[in-house]
Amino acid sequence: MLEVRNVSRVFGQRTAVDNISFRVDGAQFIGIIGRSGAGKSTFLRMMNRLTTATSGQILVDGKDILALNGAAARAWQSQCAMIFQQFNLVPRMDVASNVLHGKLNSRSTLTTIFNMWPRADILQALDILDRLGIAEQAPKRAEALSGGQQQRVAIARALMQDPKIILADEPIASLDPMNAQIVMDTLKRINTEDGRMVIANLHTLDTARRYCDRVIGLRDGRIVFDGVPADLTTDAAREIYGADESFNEDATSTSLPADKVAHLHVLPMAAQ
Repeated sequence: MLEVRNVSRVFGQRTAVDNISFRVDGAQFIGIIGRSGAGKSTFLRMMNRLTTATSGQILVDGKDILALNGAAARAWQSQCAMIFQQFNLVPRMDVASNVLHGKLNSRSTLTTIFNMWPRADILQALDILDRLGIAEQAPKRAEALSGGQQQRVAIARALMQDPKIILADEPIASLDPMNAQIVMDTLKRINTEDGRMVIANLHTLDTARRYCDRVIGLRDGRIVFDGVPADLTTDAAREIYGADESFNEDATSTSLPADKVAHLHVLPMAAQ
């Protein structure tokens, strides 16, 4: 259960998020829409503790995650995975290692510096990549992949954390319609098959209508719409965006040979 209570974020004289409150019961797919500067990204960054809230509470299963510090805050970030518009991968690192970095908070600095991972972690990473249909890309550098493939690698890295909640900040904004659909289908499958809550900032109304269980509209940092996709009418869109807008419709496994992961160093059993 997620409960947001009177959360605000002020930057100098500007209020980016203005006293918002809502509650989510169960593993829903929540879409947050609004114009650029409406506060969408700031809210997700507060949830993931990348940005500090000015006031308010965000309760997850009764615990205020905004009050956490130190190790407790880092533990929360492991449970609340973040997916970014620009993927945030290490371009010259291979795909499998990028995915394994989802385990950074639970592994020692020394093992990650030398790219040394327990065999169980490597097999988990390959299983996740296989599930997302890109296992054959595991030995390639991330920079060699298409944008849609890179975003699926970023989703795989998030799944390595085994999070309760996945936050997706404009996950398809830089993708072509075909890859945008693949990425959104992937997030929806994770939501329904794994029972993980997904909260995604989205650009288009059609995407929100197609994939979301619930849509929250922000305008100038305030919630001006909160309802099911069927209620996202033209009048509601005008309220969210402040004027008539033109919305475009989104366009709408292979096992990896063992020699392809030779560059990933398996730790001795004693070190696992």
